[in-house]
Amino acid sequence: MLETFKRDDDRGQVGIGTLIVFIAMVLVAAIAAGVLINTAGFLQSGAEETGQQSSDQVTNRLQVVSSVGQVVNGDVDTVEVTVKRAPGAGNIDLSSTTLQFVHSSGATDLTFTDAGVGSGNADGTTFGVTSVQDDGGTSIEGSQPVLNDPADRAKITLDTNSIVTTGNGGLQEGDTATVQINTQSGGNTELRLVVPETLSGSSSVTL
Repeated sequence: MLETFKRDDDRGQVGIGTLIVFIAMVLVAAIAAGVLINTAGFLQSGAEETGQQSSDQVTNRLQVVSSVGQVVNGDVDTVEVTVKRAPGAGNIDLSSTTLQFVHSSGATDLTFTDAGVGSGNADGTTFGVTSVQDDGGTSIEGSQPVLNDPADRAKITLDTNSIVTTGNGGLQEGDTATVQINTQSGGNTELRLVVPETLSGSSSVTL
C-alpha cells in the first residue's frame, strides 16, 4: 500500500491537475478584472458627463437686467426684457432658449424667431431678440444670436398683446405674470412681471 502512494506518476498527475485549476483561476480572475475595469471606466465617464451637465444647468443661465412694458391703448402690448450672461456662464445661444409665459389666462411656450416681434409676424408663440450691447465680436442679432462676452446685453421682446388674448389683449393694469427662461443647457431664470395699478398717461413702464 505504501508503495502505491509513493509512485512518481501518481504525484505527477496531482501536480498537473493543480496546475490546470490554478491556470483556470488566473484566467477567470483576469477576465473578471477586465470586466470590472471596463465597468469602472464607463461609470466614471457617465459620472463626469452627468456632473458637467449638472454644472451647466446651474451656471449657464441668463440674468435679467431690466424689464420694460410698452403701453398702447391703456394696456401693456409689448414686454422688453434685457438679459446678460449670469456670472460664470459660458456662451449662451438665445435661438436655442425657450420661454414659458404664465398668466392668469393660461401658460404659453415661446420659441425664438428672427422675423421680428411686434411687426405683424408674431403669433403669440415666439419672441424676438435684438442687440443692446455687443462686445463679443459677433452679431447678437440674426438667426443665431449668441451672448459670448460678459458685457453683452440682448433685448428679448414679447408680444403680450398676442400672448394674452383675454379682454382687450395684453397685460392690464395690476396684472401679474411669470416668465421662465430656459437656456439650451437647462439653466433656468424666473422673472416676475408686475404691471402698475395705473397706466394712464404712460407710454412705457418698468415691470
